[in-house]
Amino acid sequence: MDCGSDRRTQWGDALCAFALAALMTLAWTWRDWSNLSALRLPDTDDMMRLQQIRDWLGGQAFSDLSQHRLGPAPGLAMHWSRLADLVPGGIIAALTPLVGVHAAEMTAVILWPAALFGVALLLVTRIARAIGGNEIARTALIVAAIAYPVTTIFLPGRIDHHGLQIVLLLLIARTLVAGPSMGHGLVAGLAATASLVIGLETAPLIAAAGAAMTIEWIATRHGADDRMMGFGISLGAGLLFASIVFRSEQWTYAACDGFTATLWRGALVAAFAPMLMALAARDVTRPLARTGLAIAVSAVIGGGIVLVAPQCLSPYGAVDPFLAKVWLGRVGEAQPLFAAPLGIAIGYAGVMVAGIAASGWRFHATRDARWAALLLVQAAALALTCYQLRGAYGGAILAAPGLAAVIAAARTRGAGWMAGAWIASAGMLYPLAADALVPGAPAPATQPGGGDCTSPGALALLGTLPAGRMIAPLDLGAYAIGSTGLNMVGAPYHRNDAGNLASYRFFLGDEAEARAIAQKWHVTYVAYCPGSFGELGKDMTAAPRMVGRLMQDKPPAWLVPVVRSNALVAYRIEPGLLDRSRSR
Repeated sequence: MDCGSDRRTQWGDALCAFALAALMTLAWTWRDWSNLSALRLPDTDDMMRLQQIRDWLGGQAFSDLSQHRLGPAPGLAMHWSRLADLVPGGIIAALTPLVGVHAAEMTAVILWPAALFGVALLLVTRIARAIGGNEIARTALIVAAIAYPVTTIFLPGRIDHHGLQIVLLLLIARTLVAGPSMGHGLVAGLAATASLVIGLETAPLIAAAGAAMTIEWIATRHGADDRMMGFGISLGAGLLFASIVFRSEQWTYAACDGFTATLWRGALVAAFAPMLMALAARDVTRPLARTGLAIAVSAVIGGGIVLVAPQCLSPYGAVDPFLAKVWLGRVGEAQPLFAAPLGIAIGYAGVMVAGIAASGWRFHATRDARWAALLLVQAAALALTCYQLRGAYGGAILAAPGLAAVIAAARTRGAGWMAGAWIASAGMLYPLAADALVPGAPAPATQPGGGDCTSPGALALLGTLPAGRMIAPLDLGAYAIGSTGLNMVGAPYHRNDAGNLASYRFFLGDEAEARAIAQKWHVTYVAYCPGSFGELGKDMTAAPRMVGRLMQDKPPAWLVPVVRSNALVAYRIEPGLLDRSRSR
């Protein structure tokens, strides 16, 4: 293919990817307009991200990632990174003088996920074209566009970091299917650095990509030495740069749940592994010797990581055992695959498993190492999904090239084969099939927490309350912070052990315990959502527990209703009645 036609192909891929992303974003926006126009975003993390950006643009320091309206004073040290705030924050800052704050925020929460979706589809197309040629490239684009559950993280309003991390993962995958070179190693290292700065979710997949590079290095593929060196140099240098630019005031927090000093030390040690192997390349040339060297280096580096960052073996190990049982273990995307309801498990893992089978078939048929590299990352995504469902995001979108190859092969075998191939490749059909196979299965875990309790109308009612501190079910926490001026005791963030424990004990304890917590935390308001805590069983929500009394509309005398609707009930605590109740 000449340069001109290659350039036209690249422009055509970009046009198709962004046009499809724009079309689907318009449809989603029209469907969800009532929520988006009120800035009621799809997920609690999206609401908190928007509030974090507002606080930053409102004068909070770039390095201060605390949410000062959550948890005990002076606020909760969030485990997030400012990197994911840069683009949506830039859009809001640039547009606010022109269209006002509300319109600027609406534009940002729609435009940013759409742009990420377009880039993700383009990268999938380029990956597919590299390993399967023209006949599968545009098909892979369509398969990726409907690859549930990854599509849910590109919905309008999804400004949390997951979409950005998927784009960075695809960028790494694109370098794996290109010819090994120093440049591709440098790009992969920078993408890996950015992903680690944002969060740990894709760290196992980055490790799998590193393993794929190592396998090609062992096989002495031309350019593999340079790629390993480039990856290590870029990862190490990127981490050093990030430790200066994105070092937060929470840098010394003793955990490996975000871009902390602990994670930084572990990742910096890991960066030496590809560099050491690349340096040994001239002296160690036989595959068997390289295999032994790779095992030795991995063992030494792995031991070093455990030595300098032992917390990385259990990022959520500091969560109180009670909270781990009643809350964290029930968070949808944090559930293990085999602990999730069957319907959700099928919906999440279906297209990923089909994609692994397809990629395995392509590798068996072609013996192309690029399919093997892609397959290795897909297998890591499946393993991660068995631990936490959120691993399915990367696995679903990486399935697209292999499934597109299956569709291409089916074209030559007739309409029946073609229909079957498309059905197996359509990720959005798996949750529908799961619902048909498992009637009454719970809704997929991508649905917002809180249901009607976080509807625009309910949040608008809460917004009329004067400033104060509210205690409520955790799912309401981020929505209330993002939609009102209230401070919240609890919200679904694992570092907020004290506030989250207080919230559960307030509602699941009796009146005396609830009263003591209200006084200790200087609570002004109590909000209750119908159906809250029902997942814990009837014995946990029956009277005399506070939540049982609220369910029966029999609150203590010191709770005075101030908001009442079908979605939620909010009470104001009367301090005088609270004190008298305690004296009885």
